[in-house]
Amino acid sequence: MKKYIIRGFKLAILLVLAILLANFHINYNAEGKLYSTIDTIPKNRVGLVLGAGKYVGHSNRVNLYYKYRLEAAFLLYQNKKIEYLLISGDNSTADYDEPSTFKQDLMLLGVPEDKIILDYAGFRTLDSVVRAKKIFGLNSFTIISQQFHNERAIYLAENNDLNVIAFNAKAIKGRYGFRTKVREYLARTKAIIDIVINKQPKFLGPKIEI
Repeated sequence: MKKYIIRGFKLAILLVLAILLANFHINYNAEGKLYSTIDTIPKNRVGLVLGAGKYVGHSNRVNLYYKYRLEAAFLLYQNKKIEYLLISGDNSTADYDEPSTFKQDLMLLGVPEDKIILDYAGFRTLDSVVRAKKIFGLNSFTIISQQFHNERAIYLAENNDLNVIAFNAKAIKGRYGFRTKVREYLARTKAIIDIVINKQPKFLGPKIEI
């Protein structure tokens, strides 16, 4: 029994080290490609907004990740740092449609409908960045999300031969933000595994020109 306990302990240490190394590698890789101010970020033709649900669970409370990504996307468009917005999110059921919700709210802010393109099959960050290339024909673009998410998206994009930068939406603080960041450690480990095994999006389909 003692032998198995020692083996289990060693395995746990190795897993923790792997998770920490994955986090460090993805952070390091994103250096110099993240922007938090509108004045310093270079222009790109297209901004890729990574999806999020508008509300928290089944409540009427607005999801701050959604709210701040929406604001960041509009800020880039308003300041002519991007010409088009590609909204990539989950539309896996009839009553859950992240891209269309973003589109409605962006139009309410004043973004013309013909400047908004929707990707309904952005089920994961990997799907969003790879589909931007394979479906929408993009080789370079600006990713729009919170910094921790942008860092992972940059890693996935660059390992799929994409030239990207990212604009950081406002961060979420407190307990809610902390829980998300803890889950992010596991997501980053999964991202590296996905690149190693050459994981592809769940769906591809016909090409759409932007």
